[in-house]
Amino acid sequence: MNFNKLSFGSTIGIIGGGQLGKMMAQSAQKMGFKIIVLDPDENCPCQHVAHQFINANYDDEQSLVQLGELSDVITYEFENISENQLQTLVSQYNIPQGYQAIQLLQDRLIEKQTLQKAGTQVAPFVKLSDTDSLSQAVENIGFPFMVKTRFGGYDGKGQALITNEADLDNAKTLINKQECVAEKFLELQKEVSLTVTIGNDNQITYFPLQENEHQNQILFKTVVPARVEPQIEQMARKEVEKIIKHIHFVGTFTVEFFIDTSNQLYVNEIAPRPHNSGHYSIEACDYSQFDTHILAVTGHRLPEKIELLKPSVMMNLLGRDLDLLEHKFDAHPEWHVHIYGKISRKPDRKMGHLTMLTNHVEQTEQTLLNHFEGRHG
Repeated sequence: MNFNKLSFGSTIGIIGGGQLGKMMAQSAQKMGFKIIVLDPDENCPCQHVAHQFINANYDDEQSLVQLGELSDVITYEFENISENQLQTLVSQYNIPQGYQAIQLLQDRLIEKQTLQKAGTQVAPFVKLSDTDSLSQAVENIGFPFMVKTRFGGYDGKGQALITNEADLDNAKTLINKQECVAEKFLELQKEVSLTVTIGNDNQITYFPLQENEHQNQILFKTVVPARVEPQIEQMARKEVEKIIKHIHFVGTFTVEFFIDTSNQLYVNEIAPRPHNSGHYSIEACDYSQFDTHILAVTGHRLPEKIELLKPSVMMNLLGRDLDLLEHKFDAHPEWHVHIYGKISRKPDRKMGHLTMLTNHVEQTEQTLLNHFEGRHG
């Protein structure tokens, strides 16, 4: 795999104008590139930092062609793009990431099957094509298990925990909307993720293993480096090596893992673009996940090793957190606060994040948790 190196002043087209697109654009501009973003939301965060904005739906063929004609390279900030339209764009324009990862990862069942074929360890799963197939899930997996829709869904949407027969109605509600996947519910010790960038000549750059905590199935905080035994990180890298032999990646992507109470590592899912758990890297590493993504898609060499400058704690800021903390930010210059610029503030909507660099992780965690106390009140 080798593609042309873009010169400074070249234009990067981004499909999707949310916070990930915004932070991609900020990294790209630092390196001297121009940005065009396409997004249906006229107030999307990225349009405020782009050189040009195309306000159109993601399936607007004419607008996608316009983006292609105006861009020297195209990337994307999320995976819910039409795979067919992306495939058409790939045949006409410079899209190093291709369409295969989107094609595979938009469908939870295909993702699980692909991970299984790659030889990675995944939790036992069963396809749920109709409500009758729930009996197969109960028989093969046993309670408890998660039911997840095959398509769509993020931050816990489109899924349900099934712990007993009484919960099966919740599963049927999801299956009546679309086909689903039943996946064994693991007793977890920890959730971790590994952010990786692949560039020209198959260069691979790994970020430190990230330890994640979710609340209500939305990422609450990330601690880096992850507090796990050293061999866990090596196991995670080996799992990633298996994955990239089966799925084409260019740029930054993240693999999420479960560690169960027996210290077994399971691949949970893959995000084929920069990821929420990698946001700490903006301040805590010598290159951020967005820097390496831009270097990769523009054909520039990647750093051989990412240096963690200092341990860090990153916490998401939801709408309710801004309501709670908005007047505290000024009193805490040690907080690196990122506000994404979304107009509508909803209680569970990601509105920003903050990162603290620290040599005293547990103490910093507790200090931040004290400030976040009452977020669910």
